[in-house]
Amino acid sequence: MSAPMGPTFTFTAALWEYSGTGAWFFVSVPADQAEDIRTLTDGRRGGFGSVKVAAALNRSRWSTSLFPSSEEGTFVLPVKKAIRQAEGVGAGDPVTIVLELLL
Repeated sequence: MSAPMGPTFTFTAALWEYSGTGAWFFVSVPADQAEDIRTLTDGRRGGFGSVKVAAALNRSRWSTSLFPSSEEGTFVLPVKKAIRQAEGVGAGDPVTIVLELLL
């Protein structure tokens, strides 16, 4: 990533597939980091409570948003197909994610 624009968070979690309509894949942000993100973005979140981020998984980088998940009690990061294919990861695989908040 380029020069830091906002706070950065790094974590490892399992990639999971959404069970509803569509082939969406996500990574859940650990609860303690989600709480920090909630605090840092209070009053700055977009539609649906989203938080704009720059994300990295190995050598892949992309811009997206975190979304609050009431079921998970945290934020979830969508991981698009092109990123999953480029990095050779699938549902259940542990992935290390670097998030930079774009405040």
